[in-house]
Amino acid sequence: MSRPVLYPLRSVDTATVRITNAPHGRRRVTIDHRPLAGLTPAMLLDWFTHLGGTMSYGGEIIDRYLAWHPIDHITWELARSAPGGGAAEGARFRMVEAFGGRPEFTIDEVARVEKLDETGIRLVKRVAGVPVFQLEHTWSAGADGAHYVTVMDLGPRAAVLAPVNRIVRHRFPDTKVRAWVKHNIEEVGQLEYLLPALHSGEAEPAQRAQPGNGAPDREYGQTEQVH
Repeated sequence: MSRPVLYPLRSVDTATVRITNAPHGRRRVTIDHRPLAGLTPAMLLDWFTHLGGTMSYGGEIIDRYLAWHPIDHITWELARSAPGGGAAEGARFRMVEAFGGRPEFTIDEVARVEKLDETGIRLVKRVAGVPVFQLEHTWSAGADGAHYVTVMDLGPRAAVLAPVNRIVRHRFPDTKVRAWVKHNIEEVGQLEYLLPALHSGEAEPAQRAQPGNGAPDREYGQTEQVH
């Protein structure tokens, strides 16, 4: 069930997107987001280490993960705590989402946090010890806000595992990749509104937008750069 969208959703054309076909059927998606005004690396680290918390949103107390993308996010849980406890390096996150709110674009994945510090977070899913999925968010301080880059790698690197990449492509086809790109740009953009409110204790505004921003889906070439 989607929740009210209190803040504007960024459109795809606010970011620079590159989708690249790599050897043996691998794919890489890179999203260079428009800077996040008013945010710092410390604020982003705090967000990711407290994803299991709650916050005030639209006059209710709800899970932070649900506020992060009111349409697409379904549930988040700490599938396994880090060795030192909590959501830190070594933890496992379970994420359930439906990109664009569409059931056919649902994911339900558990990934290991292999990096989480003031420079970013890296989530990796391995099968028999081989990375088949990696999602890395990297951020840094800038004069106009936090600079935020997302990179998703789909498929293992070894040539002998090319058949695995065909399975990954079947499970994550081009239509789903495009839906994820739109989803990621929207959720990253929401942080510009959610994090300052958390740190200042300010109340959320009245509902300002309906679910969906009406932005058309874009088609991406294999190494096409989108502005």
